[in-house]
Amino acid sequence: MGKPAAERALGDNEAMAFARHIRTSPRKLNLVAESIRGMNCERALSELQFMHRRVAGEVRKVLQSAIANAENNHYLDVDRLFVAQATVGKSMVMKRWKPRARGRVGRIVKPFSNLRIVVRERAEDYD
Repeated sequence: MGKPAAERALGDNEAMAFARHIRTSPRKLNLVAESIRGMNCERALSELQFMHRRVAGEVRKVLQSAIANAENNHYLDVDRLFVAQATVGKSMVMKRWKPRARGRVGRIVKPFSNLRIVVRERAEDYD
């Protein structure tokens, strides 16, 4: 018995990968995600490889996972994939404190982020 399978939220020509609890603020992560939106996957991977931001490595792993999902689970053509969506969300925030002068406390906030990348197969070939 059991529950019926939920309908697929994405189209037949799309695949997704999701990463939770990436140790950076959503604002910083969104700068990297914004730079690859709409790009061909091959070009986006090379851009992320040579980007100087620390979180670019994590974004690259998620993009590679989305490409692998597209190829293995949905049988899409890897050469025609592009980054359709790259959305960033807020996750948990760890709060720490540091003793300061005269009995006061300095609050330290360590934010985490979520990242969702959707790749889509182009209808026709682009260069």
